Parts: sequence; structure tokens; C-alpha cells
Amino acid sequence: MSQNEAAIQRYNAWLNDPLIDEATKEELRGITGDEKEITDRFYRDLEFGTGGLRGVMGAGTNRLNAYTVGKATQGLANWLLEHAAGDAPSLVIAHDSRNYSPEFALDSALVLAANGVKTYLFQSLRPTPQLSYAVRALKASSGIVITASHNPPEYNGYKAYAADGCQLIPEDAEQVIAAIQQVTGFDQVKRLSREEAEAQGLLVWLGEDADESYINTVVAQSLNVELLRSGVGKQFSVVFTPLHGSGNMPVREVLAKAGFSNVHIVAEQEQPDGYFSTVKSPNPEEREAFTLAMKLAQQVDADIIIGTDPDADRMGAVVKNNNGEYVVLTGNQSGALMVNYVLSQLEERGQLPDNGVVIKTIVTSEMGADIARSYGVAVENTLTGFKYIGEKMTGYEKTGERSFLFGYEESYGYLTGTYARDKDAIVAALLICEAAAYYRSLGKTLYDVLLELYEKHGVYLEGLESRTLKGLDGVQKIAGIMDSWRNQPPVDINGVKVEQVLDYKLGLDGLRLENVLKYMLADGSWFCLRPSGTEPKIKVYFAVRGESTPQAEEALNALRQAVMARVDG
Repeated sequence: MSQNEAAIQRYNAWLNDPLIDEATKEELRGITGDEKEITDRFYRDLEFGTGGLRGVMGAGTNRLNAYTVGKATQGLANWLLEHAAGDAPSLVIAHDSRNYSPEFALDSALVLAANGVKTYLFQSLRPTPQLSYAVRALKASSGIVITASHNPPEYNGYKAYAADGCQLIPEDAEQVIAAIQQVTGFDQVKRLSREEAEAQGLLVWLGEDADESYINTVVAQSLNVELLRSGVGKQFSVVFTPLHGSGNMPVREVLAKAGFSNVHIVAEQEQPDGYFSTVKSPNPEEREAFTLAMKLAQQVDADIIIGTDPDADRMGAVVKNNNGEYVVLTGNQSGALMVNYVLSQLEERGQLPDNGVVIKTIVTSEMGADIARSYGVAVENTLTGFKYIGEKMTGYEKTGERSFLFGYEESYGYLTGTYARDKDAIVAALLICEAAAYYRSLGKTLYDVLLELYEKHGVYLEGLESRTLKGLDGVQKIAGIMDSWRNQPPVDINGVKVEQVLDYKLGLDGLRLENVLKYMLADGSWFCLRPSGTEPKIKVYFAVRGESTPQAEEALNALRQAVMARVDG
């Protein structure tokens, strides 16, 4: 049977299933005869990738809806009951501002309750890192957060966490996938009513105590709170946009407790909005997302602009350059600045441990690594995905071999402190504002410090290109691109020899097998091809190191053009 035929068979099964509600069936009747749309909705089940389930909301097995969420949760419950330590597993659930996130969160809680899993549920939207923290603080067996991060409004998702507060590593995710696949019918998905779950003590609502504990823990990561509270925090001007997401209250509370009182909120983007109506994409990686924030910053002469994505695990920063213009820092630049600030402050206080470690991903710039090594701090690389950083943190927590100091990835995810196992935009917002305020007290801007780091370590520049290829055809095209580069690697790029091909599918440096290709060039530059684990995309990363900004920019553009000509060809 072809994939198209199988998809149509599944489509008809949904139409005839008495457990599917009439509204969903009506949506499906609306695509009758549209074979391409039916195939796209039903050619597969949504699968766990680097961030769990993620997909377009709507009816179908390849969509996120009450049925696919329910099935996933039943599978997770079955896995928990089999593998969780102790006789009574428990789980924490959080959600962001996306459409249907509250409904998916509550429905998941009721499925878990029906399976005897005690579930803690936040009363309204909360950041993803707070979920990670809560799993650890409550000593829960697992966690779920309903979010699609910075994806467009039509998407939502479902991330699952282990007992250490880290997203499920591949081995566990594979077991959960197998458990989900064993849920063959919707009649196998158990549910209690909300009233039954509450009465049996299987649904517990988390309130202000949980928030206060998290906020205080984040504030405790400050390295200069005395300086901020002495008056520097009052003088320093911050513009903040939560981009309609869950970062609004926690970022403001953390900054206020740390001593920042001159904080301006972008009013148009302050309130939760699942349509993200003021931006094309709620992504702090993109300059366009800061349009309104920059307008406000000019009015109030802000020293820094910060923005968080819908589930507040990514943070973007905008600073003034030497011409007084606001420029968006890349994730690599922000990460390098924070690595330098954290390590310099620890060293100044005599608190830099001999066994300290900074952890980053294989597609993250080497600039932060060079900075860390200049302080005598070890650097470790992981595969892409913060769960791999979290996994290393947990390993070192058990062995004591290393002291975790900072973890980050180029896609605007950062963490300091060991209270969580996921990237945290709340602590990143605090840290970069604190660094900027500290340097301002010395008569410098963050941009000045970045230029100083370039002078010392070289000008590191990076780029990223993404190609979105949707549907079954897209999956095949992405596979074809990877096969082509893997089987016919280039000898040189623009006359620069390719010295080494790192095929992570073969297993390298003790890392898991993953479909990633990285090409190291003779001039120290590199590029990397990686299919996204959460979106229908192939991502291509580029990195160069130059003696000057113009020279590095020229080299980066040349590398980008040469590689993408083949990718797009």
C-alpha cells in the first residue's frame, strides 16, 4: 500500500470513528477529494524530535489536536507507570500563550489523572524553564510543557521531561514513542473529569508559592546584585518585550528584585496573544520582532532591549553600537558576552572553580569556547538541543567531575546555575542586563566589550540559512540533500580546501548518532548541514574567524553563497 493510500485509509477511519467529535469530522469533510491535503494530514503520526511533538494544529494524525495529544499522553502515562521510580509517579505541566495550549494542558492532566499519575498544573501560562525547575523542586517523575516555541501561530507542541528536569534524551524518547504507538485506538485513552481528578487529589494546581520559589532562585544567580541595588539598576534603562508570551511577569519580577527599576514594557506586545498579532514571527532571533521595542527604546533612550519568545526559553538582546544605533546581537555574540562576564566575575571574586566547565553545541561559535579556555575553564560540545547540555549537567552533578558554569547554544538559549535543565530566557535576561549595567558603571557598553573580545580573540562571525520543505515531498527533498552532501562531499569551497568531514551519523567524540554533517575548512571556517528535529526544515550553519570585521564579513558571505548554491541547486 502506498503512503497516499494509507493516508486516505486513515482519513476515512477518522471520519467513521464514533469517538471523533462532530466538529473535527466537519473539518475533515472540508478536504474531501483533496488528496494532497489528506496525505499531508495523515501520512504519518507526529513523532518526537529534538523537542517532542510539534506540528500544525488541526484534524489528522500528522496534526496537533486533542486526539493526538491524548494519545501521546496515554503513551507517556503507560511509560511512566512502567519505568518511574517508586509506586506513585507524578508529573508537572506548564503551557505558554499559544491557542489551545491551556486546553491541551488540562486535557493531558486529566488523562494522567485517569492513569493514577498525580499531576501538578500551573493555573495559567508559565515559562518552559519554570517547568524544568518545578519538576526538580517537586521531585516529580516527569514533566510536560505545551508550546511550539517561536514557531508561527498555526503551530503548537508538546515537550516531555524526565525527573531531572531535562527534556527526554533519545533513549527515553524512543521508549515513549514505542509506548504511544501501542495506543492503537482512542478508546484506550483514559480520562477523568476535572472534578473527579481534583477530588481524588490527582490534579493539584500550582500557585504563588511555586512562582516565588522559581523567581527567588533565578535572582540568586546574580553576580552583582549589590552593585545593582546600590543605584546602578535605577540609572540603567531597559526596554523589554515578551512578544505576547509567558516571559512578561517573570522577567519583570526578576529584574525588579535584582534592582532594575527603570524597565519599560512594549505595551502592544505585553499581553498573551496566540496569534502574535504584532509580529510576523514571535522569534527574538529576528530583527523584525524588535521593531516596536526599538521605537520605544529611542523614545526612552534605553541602554538595552531584551525580548523573549512565547515560552520564554530564548532571549534576544539589542544594544547600541558606537554610532548610537541599535543592533541585534546574535545568539553567539550574546553567549560569548555572558561567558566572559560570568567567568570574569567569578575570577575577580576568587570563586572560579578549578574544574569549571562551559557546555555548548557543535553548531555554536568557537568564540565563547576560546574565551572560556582563556580563563582556564574546560569546554565541552554536545549535539544540537539543550537536552544534551542538560544531560551533561546531570552527569556532572552525580560524579562531581566538573562544576557547571554556563551552557548555551547559538539559537538564543542560555543557562547559568544548576536549578534547571533547560535554557532559561529569564535568567539570561537578568544576566545580560546585569553585565550591561556593570560595564556601564565602568564607562563601557556591551558593544565596546564585544569589540574588545574581537581584538583579543579574533572576529568570529556566524550565519544561518534555513529552507522550509513541507509535507512528504519536503521530507524526501531534505533526505536527498543530506545524501548528496554525504556521498559526494566537496573537495574545496571557493578554493579553500575541505580538510575534514565530520559525519555525526557515524558517531563522533562519544556523541550519539545524529544526521548532521560538518565540514572543516583549511582557513578555520566551517559549515554544517542539519535537518531540524522540530520543523520541516533543513538548516545550514556557517562560521568564520577573521582579523577584521570587513574581512570576516566578506569571508562569511562568500562561504554562504557557495554552499547555498549547491543546497538550492
